[in-house]
Amino acid sequence: MDRLFANRTVNAAQSGEGPPLLLFHSLLSDRASFDAIVPELARSFRTIVPELPGFGRSAAVEGGLAAIADRMAKAVHDAADGMPAIVLGNGYGGFVALQMAIRHPALASRLILADTGAAFSEPGREAFLSMARVSREKGLAAITDVAMRRLFAPDFQAQHPALMQDRREAFLRTDPDVFCAACDALASLDLRAELGGVTVPALVVVGEYDEATPPPMSYELAAGLPRAELRVIPGCAHVPQLQSPKLFLDTIGDFLSIKHAAPTA
Repeated sequence: MDRLFANRTVNAAQSGEGPPLLLFHSLLSDRASFDAIVPELARSFRTIVPELPGFGRSAAVEGGLAAIADRMAKAVHDAADGMPAIVLGNGYGGFVALQMAIRHPALASRLILADTGAAFSEPGREAFLSMARVSREKGLAAITDVAMRRLFAPDFQAQHPALMQDRREAFLRTDPDVFCAACDALASLDLRAELGGVTVPALVVVGEYDEATPPPMSYELAAGLPRAELRVIPGCAHVPQLQSPKLFLDTIGDFLSIKHAAPTA
C-alpha cells in the first residue's frame, strides 16, 4: 500500500506491522531494489520504503543533500507516528540517512548504512562529476553501462540477464536533472567531521566487491561513528540486498532484533 508523507511530497510503500523500519534506496536504483527483502522484514516491522525526493512519485527538492535529508526527516517523523524508527540506507540512500541523523539526531533509534560512507576519495569524486557531465551532454543512456558496473560485478551481470534488464530500465526512468544534482552533491560531500555527533547504534555493512562505494569508505565511516559495528558481505557489490537477499538479511538480522537494541548499562 502506498502512502504520502511530508505534506504529501514523499511517496512510500508500506507493509507489515510492528516498529517502523524505513529503507532508503540508492541513486542508481529505485525502491524495487528492496523487493526481495521486504516480505521477510514485514513479518516483524512496519516496513516503509519511500521513493527519495525526485524519484517516482516523490517531489524533487532543491538545496542539495541537506534539503533532501530534511525532507526525508519529515517523512520519517510522519511515517513513524512518534515511535523510534530504524533507518536503513543503501548507497545514496545511506548518505541521505547519515545526513539526516546528523541534522536530526533524535529521529532514528538505529541506523543501518549499507555500501555508503562519509566522503569520497578524489577518484570517487571525479567519477560522479564525469557521470553528471556525460549525462548532461548525452543523456542517461550514455552512462547506463557504467551505472550497472557500479551496481554489480561483471560475472553477476552475465549470470542474471533478466535482472539486469530490469535494473537498466529502472535506471533510465530516473529524472536526469535529479541524477545530475545528486552526483554534484556527492562529489562535494564530506561528513567526516560531523560523525561524532551520531550517537545512536549503527551497523555499517559493505559488499566485498563494491566499486561504487569501496570498502575503505565503510571502514572509515565505522571508525568515525561512536557506536558502530562493521560487517563485510562476501561476494557482493553495491546492492547486496538485491544480489544476495538471504545473506543480506542474515548480516543485519541480529542488529534488528529487539534484544540487540536494548540499552546497555
